[in-house]
Amino acid sequence: MTTQNLSLTHVIKPSSLTEKAPVIIMLHGYGSNEDDLFSFATELPNEYLIVSARAPLPLQPYGNAWYEINFDANQNKFTNDEQAIASRELIAKFIDEVVESYPADANQITLLGFSQGAILSYAVALSYPEKVNKVVALSGYIHETIFKEGYENNDFSSLKIYGSHGSVDQVIPIEWAKKNKPFIGNLNIDYTFSEFPIGHGVNPQNFMEFKNWLEKN
Repeated sequence: MTTQNLSLTHVIKPSSLTEKAPVIIMLHGYGSNEDDLFSFATELPNEYLIVSARAPLPLQPYGNAWYEINFDANQNKFTNDEQAIASRELIAKFIDEVVESYPADANQITLLGFSQGAILSYAVALSYPEKVNKVVALSGYIHETIFKEGYENNDFSSLKIYGSHGSVDQVIPIEWAKKNKPFIGNLNIDYTFSEFPIGHGVNPQNFMEFKNWLEKN
């Protein structure tokens, strides 16, 4: 069921719990939509309230984005950081709306993002760790310029992050993702990182690993 009553259009899978349900908010990648990661929903524990959001920028001919990605004359890729920051704020607001609108536990919010959605999951969690206690960041990287100013002074003691990346990712190089570990380590955040022999995607082993990580944490 797709609903539009909050700031982001989304689909939900209700929790088996009638109150204080742990929440997974799914954030898809560039050019996709809310149905993409939602395909994981039936395989995840029933107690989770799963909310998969659609990014705000429609693309042609189909799909959506959290921010534009542009190329210069030499095919160097650069991101529209203003749009990314606007989406960071929109997701932070959306978290509050989910907690207000559904039987959700505000202290058990997981962001599960792929690619652009993973980049924003890092940005939201490090900017607002009081709103997020777990992140599953698939095929993403740390893009510090879209973090809230002064984020390094936040309390990250309750935050746990799982990151994964394909070793032959042709969209976001594995080298970018490898920089996440020292960066997150400097903030003393509990961080797990795995590489899989795949491109820009999620294979069954990757899925099982982050599912087990969620169940353990």
